[in-house]
This record gives sequence, structure tokens and C-alpha cells, in this order.
Amino acid sequence: MQLNTHLKLDQTLNGTLKELKDGYAKISLQTTSIMIADEEGLVHGGFIFSAADFTAMAAVNAPYVVLAKSETKFLAPVKVGEVVSFEGTISQKDGNRATVDVIASVNNKVVFKGIFFTAVLKKHVLS
Repeated sequence: MQLNTHLKLDQTLNGTLKELKDGYAKISLQTTSIMIADEEGLVHGGFIFSAADFTAMAAVNAPYVVLAKSETKFLAPVKVGEVVSFEGTISQKDGNRATVDVIASVNNKVVFKGIFFTAVLKKHVLS
């Protein structure tokens, strides 16, 4: 299956697509020093959210999919150097709307959970 959305994202900041099926995506994010929030090596949550959002968009995999709303929980910190694995699965679909459940883990420990509410538009949001 081919990725049809978010094709210009920088994979070093948003994660690398590892698996793609109908209604499912798996993304891997290698955390790096550019993501550090403090002297202890905490990765800023914005990078985790961004990769989770990309996972949801890839699970929907429509050219003009956008995020309408999300409900997220950061469950554990991520330290620079760790690899975060994201899995997104469409849990509900209604017309042009889809709800995607995303779970992120580091070494099988869940660090993030989110529900992403998406909409597929007929044309680009900036058109």
C-alpha cells in the first residue's frame, strides 16, 4: 500500500512510516538532540504529538485528510535517544470523518494514547 498524504513531512521530526494497511499505520520516531526540552534529555511533547498526528493521518491515508480534534494523554516521559513506536487504527468511520486511536510506546511501555478525529476534504484546506 502506498502513502497518499503528508508526503512532504520531515521524517526525522515526524517519524518514519514502517507499515501501512487499510485503516492502520505504524510509525517509528527516533528521538534526537534537536527534540530536547531540558538538560535532563526530556523530549518535548510536541514531537510526540506530531508523530502521533502523522500516524493518524497515515491510517486514514487520504490526500486531503485533516485533524479536526484530538484527545490525548501523555502517560510517561520520553528521553532523547529512545525510539518511539506509534500504531494508529481507525476505530470509527462515518462518511468523510474517521476516528483514529493512536498508541505510542517505548520498549513496550505505553507513553502516549490519543484519539484523533479527522475529516477528509474534497480539496486542499488552503485551496
